[in-house]
Amino acid sequence: MSNGIGVPGGAEGRSRRPVRSADYVPRIRMTGPQRRSQLIGVGRGLFALRGLDGTTIEEIAAAAGVSKPVIYEHFGSKEGLYTQVVEFEFRILLGSINDALSEEAKPRVMVERAALALLSYIEDRAEGFRILMRDAPPAQPEGAFSTLLSHVTARVEYILADEFARRGFTSADGAMYAQMLVGMVAMTGQWWQDSRTPDKREVAAHLVNLAWNGLTGLQKDPELRSDD
Repeated sequence: MSNGIGVPGGAEGRSRRPVRSADYVPRIRMTGPQRRSQLIGVGRGLFALRGLDGTTIEEIAAAAGVSKPVIYEHFGSKEGLYTQVVEFEFRILLGSINDALSEEAKPRVMVERAALALLSYIEDRAEGFRILMRDAPPAQPEGAFSTLLSHVTARVEYILADEFARRGFTSADGAMYAQMLVGMVAMTGQWWQDSRTPDKREVAAHLVNLAWNGLTGLQKDPELRSDD
């Protein structure tokens, strides 16, 4: 009777099969767009955690369950992947703010909507916001978040132009105040991404309270007008 020695599939044959490590991730077959989307998602998580310089191409490949050439095939380099992650998040945040400012409303309500759009993005896509605040990709040496704020400031300046004119401000004054307003909202968003308290609607209400009423006219318990 055979005891399986020397027979393929026997005890000795089984012992010669390669042993996979505990962190082995089997490669999943995907279409090109699916793989690209997956790599962007994996890259976003690692870049948010460690930054561009702190993340290696090997780590991205291991986390995605692919070989390094697959990443090079889709993005050309680690920096190419990083740029795509930044542009993806940039479009989402800018789109959210543009949507918030697209419908006609009183200027104060428009400011409320813009503040809520930023805070909602931070709440829903914390990793993306951390990346936008970090290293500048090669395609945007001035910084992705700075570029975003420039776009938003231009929109706010246009939206508030009539309000500024009614109060006797020049166009140059309006541009300056739009910078101040957007900067205040952006800095508050950076603080809120870690604290997450109070609730985003309360934060937005206080932001607009300061922006609209000024220090001398602050209300103790401000409410959002867009809730009316």
